[in-house]
Amino acid sequence: MPRGAFVVIGAGPGLGAAAARRFGREGHPVGLVARDAERLERMAADLAREIPAPVAAPATATADVTDPDELAAALGALRERLGPIEVVLFSPRPSLEWIKPVLDTEPQDVANALALSVVAATAVVRTAAADMRRHGRGTLLFTTGGAAVEPHRDRAVSGIAYAAESAYVRMLHDALGDEGVYAAQLTVVGPIGPGARHEPDAVAGQLWQLHTRRDHPLLVLR
Repeated sequence: MPRGAFVVIGAGPGLGAAAARRFGREGHPVGLVARDAERLERMAADLAREIPAPVAAPATATADVTDPDELAAALGALRERLGPIEVVLFSPRPSLEWIKPVLDTEPQDVANALALSVVAATAVVRTAAADMRRHGRGTLLFTTGGAAVEPHRDRAVSGIAYAAESAYVRMLHDALGDEGVYAAQLTVVGPIGPGARHEPDAVAGQLWQLHTRRDHPLLVLR
């Protein structure tokens, strides 16, 4: 059976690119969604040189991840270009401007973080999971930072938003499993990057294992 598309929401040059490279090399057409069109095109061009034929060249779609209508339109455009979406990686990164000590955190900081980590996630799932449920197969992958399991008073919004996202993913896992759709969260404690505690390609390998083994609702890398 041909492999469906792998789409990264919040695609960036670190983990997003590494995951796209891994899933592309495994035969999945790749789609990338983020706000910056120029950066997306550079990523797609780099990936096109690394993903072997006959896999289709990576496709891009720009969207503000916090805008449900833009997200739905981006996913629809990628579906038209790449075919059915089989795997989604939801991996947007919060703005550093929101991350403050808990006693300095404003209501809008929390609202911004929840809009990115939870409201956007529900918008993606509403669009992508509908096709997965119809086809009886699919994977929804979510990544969070270590604040999901180790909240810290100096990084308040990350702990709040990731806790909410974690609860949402676990409920998705429980609700969709009987329909052939797998939802799982990968939480990475510590920095990701070349030479850092977690190499992007190694983390991408863990995402591939979650997708293929389908046996954990949560995996924590420390």
